[in-house]
Formats: sequence, C-alpha cells, structure tokens
Amino acid sequence: MDGETAGTIEDETFSADAVEIAIKGVAIHPGFAYGKMENAIRIAGDIIARLPKDMAPETTKGRDGFIHPTGVSGVMEKANLSFIIRDFTEEGLKTKEALLESITQEVMKNYPGSGYTFTVKEQYRNMKVVLDKNPEIVESAVEAIRRAGMDPVRGSIRGGTDGSRLSFMGLPCPNIFAGGHAFHSPLEFVSSQDMDKAVKTIVELARLWEERA
Repeated sequence: MDGETAGTIEDETFSADAVEIAIKGVAIHPGFAYGKMENAIRIAGDIIARLPKDMAPETTKGRDGFIHPTGVSGVMEKANLSFIIRDFTEEGLKTKEALLESITQEVMKNYPGSGYTFTVKEQYRNMKVVLDKNPEIVESAVEAIRRAGMDPVRGSIRGGTDGSRLSFMGLPCPNIFAGGHAFHSPLEFVSSQDMDKAVKTIVELARLWEERA
C-alpha cells in the first residue's frame, strides 16, 4: 500500500544504484598555487557541469531513466559527489554508470596530480522481474480494485517502493494505491477518500484469496 491515486496498481519500478565519487585534489597555499593547486571543489564542479541536461529527473519522464546528483561536499584537497542512477532495465543502469565514469575520467585528465575513486552500490531492482513470474498476484489485485468499484489503472513507478524489496525477498508484491500525492515535496499530502477506497480494495483482495484458496 504505497501508491498514488485511487484505482492505480503498479507492477514495475525503476532499478536503482547509488554512485559515490571521491576526489583527491592537490592542496597548497593559494598565494603559491600557480601551476600547482588542483582544487577538488572545482573538479567536482566540472563533473557536474558536464552531466547531460536531458538525462536529469527534471527533464525526463515515462520510461526514461536519469543521473541525479544528490549531494556535494568538499574542501580544497578533497571532495565527494553522491548520485542516484535510475532506469527500468539493468542495461540502462550500467550504460548510465559507464557514462558518468567516462565524464569523470575526461575531467580528471585536466588535473594530472589528482585522483578519484568511483563506487557503485546496488539499491533495488525492478520488481516486474519477479511479478512477471507470478502473474496471478497482480491479476488478483486488479480484480480486487474492480470489486471495490473502480477502474484499475496499470502503471510503472518512476521510483522505488517497499514492494520491490519484498518481491526480491520472496514475497511478490505489486504496489496498490494508498492516496499519496506530490511525493517528497513540501506539498505532499494524502487523500482520506482514496485511503477509504484502499481499505475496501484490501478487503476485496482478502475475499478473493479466500475464494481461490
């Protein structure tokens, strides 16, 4: 129960990785820096400036993935960049990670005295991989929505959900609406009317599983 508008059910999420880039610059007193200093803050800025403008959350929609910087910290001698990478396919994730590392390598050529590390951490994977092997799970949820008096709307989540984690832990789990809107924004809210319909859907879903037991 982690979805949006009444009637929606989602059986697909992004696949997600996190990337950390740690930059080691060359520090020296700024009064003696000519030809010697390699400021890690500037290096980090160069990497961010080269990110594709059409591969950001604010410029993508539908099934397009993205590279999203989520954190920057640094001083002259070292800096850290945090990213999240999102795509609906494993191949898309790897392509974007390779692009990000290629950008980093190109920037670092201009700073021969500096170095970096590039670390990828898996976060979650597209739950459709699991749910496609268990189609009755989604079919039952769709029927429960109908029985609760709504027209089911199938969709994909441009994000993640606990259902993804649960699916890969052995509990196939699509995402049923819960009435949430404007997620992770200052205007995030939940609709009590949609929540009431979500309760009715769960009651119908329990009845369905009992009928088919």
